[in-house]
Amino acid sequence: MKPHPLSPELLPVLHRLNQDHALELSSLTLEAFTDVVGRSSYARTIGGDGMLLGFDHKADYNSVNFLWFLERYETFAYVDRIVISPSRRGEGFARRFYEDFFDWAREAGLKRVVAEYNSEPFNAASAAFHTKMGFEPIEDMVMEGRGKTVRYVVRELNP
Repeated sequence: MKPHPLSPELLPVLHRLNQDHALELSSLTLEAFTDVVGRSSYARTIGGDGMLLGFDHKADYNSVNFLWFLERYETFAYVDRIVISPSRRGEGFARRFYEDFFDWAREAGLKRVVAEYNSEPFNAASAAFHTKMGFEPIEDMVMEGRGKTVRYVVRELNP
């Protein structure tokens, strides 16, 4: 299965998946989630069993993490959130999403993909996955008032 564009009828299902993983992704109302999907430059799913939402550097998006990258890089593709249904983990969905996102970014002429994951509380699975996918750490940032620290990472794309 290959990632495909996210259809509106899947919004409630994917919102629930987001909310089930709010510690890693951040909680959003259905309205806010729908807005993020609508603003995203890249919104893909695999049958409603997972999703990746991403933005390019030109997006109208005010996420603290997105703005952090915007202050440091002229161009980039940003992974805002990725989540896989627990029943489908271990089937390579995350890798397929990232490979598709890398291809999308290259086609858009972008040379880097940026993301973040929780370093406190530590998300070991995400850390290992991002390392395996070729991401390099940039900096850790304490998220004031959110009770967590994120690690910003970057992967330079080959043409």
